[in-house]
Amino acid sequence: MSQPIAVIGAGLAGLSCAQALLQAGHTVHVFDKSRGPSGRMSTRRAEDQSGPWQCDHGAQYFTARDAAFRSEVARWQQAGVAAPWGARLASFDGTGWTTPHTPLERFVGTPRMTSPAAWLVQGLAQAGERTHTQWQTTVQRLERHPEGWAITCAEQGLHAQRYRAVLLAVPAPQVPPLLTQVAPVGAAVAVSARMRGSWAVMLRYASPVALPWDGAFINTGPLRWVARDSSKPGRTGPETWLLHASAEWSEAHIEDSADSVTAALLAAFAALGGPTPLAATAHRWRYADTEPALTLGCWWDANARLGLCGDWLNGGKVEGAWLSGLALARQVAAA
Repeated sequence: MSQPIAVIGAGLAGLSCAQALLQAGHTVHVFDKSRGPSGRMSTRRAEDQSGPWQCDHGAQYFTARDAAFRSEVARWQQAGVAAPWGARLASFDGTGWTTPHTPLERFVGTPRMTSPAAWLVQGLAQAGERTHTQWQTTVQRLERHPEGWAITCAEQGLHAQRYRAVLLAVPAPQVPPLLTQVAPVGAAVAVSARMRGSWAVMLRYASPVALPWDGAFINTGPLRWVARDSSKPGRTGPETWLLHASAEWSEAHIEDSADSVTAALLAAFAALGGPTPLAATAHRWRYADTEPALTLGCWWDANARLGLCGDWLNGGKVEGAWLSGLALARQVAAA
């Protein structure tokens, strides 16, 4: 059996890349520092005085323009892990409300946003010995040896396995510490992408909130997006809402305490008619989006056998992440 390929990062880009490499006949090992897959297609699940609850606090929905991604989303729908979200949408500019023009269908994971990634991991597992996934593994160093790439992680130290290629599917700011010494060109690509943070606040209610929309684009003040998470298909449990701060406000307050951020966003929601919740939980995304996102698709050094993929390389968004992983896998397979 040929040496495996290492994919670092189990968000949608990394999983798309791993899936395509397996289909091309390669052996793939996937590493992620989290407890499970999904990256920013993330859902918080917990229990408090409102009972068991869940709320999507990363990517809120996705669209599908590209034919290949439309086919993939159709597979997800057939598997029951994605569905259209027929949300009532609104837009507020500080003075009045309008209904945004929405030509593209919006999809969400079902019963939670993490479901497509979890389903892809199940598909990888079906490849048997040709694939391996390792969670809670923080890769800290890459070293090239005559027999292949060596990986050192914080939790287990130096891995005995050597890899034919290493593909990074991580946020741009996490690339330079790994590539500056071994692939400075790849590190420079990552440095050129400016990723921004975002604060999210998840709200729980005892009963449905009486607002005439399920999702709203807010173009004034600290908020950028507000959504009735409970309106998404497949959701159960108490009424939950999600508040996303704007990138500009988030960057200015990225080091603030969760309590002060929650208070500020709740005040902004109250000004829109939102009631006081039973409970609220804040989450800080240090790397939420890229402004502007690059349009390289992916990056691949065939001589070094190192690659990069992710939404930040391909226009942002969920679709861009999946297509970036696919593009990188095709370049690796062609090499």
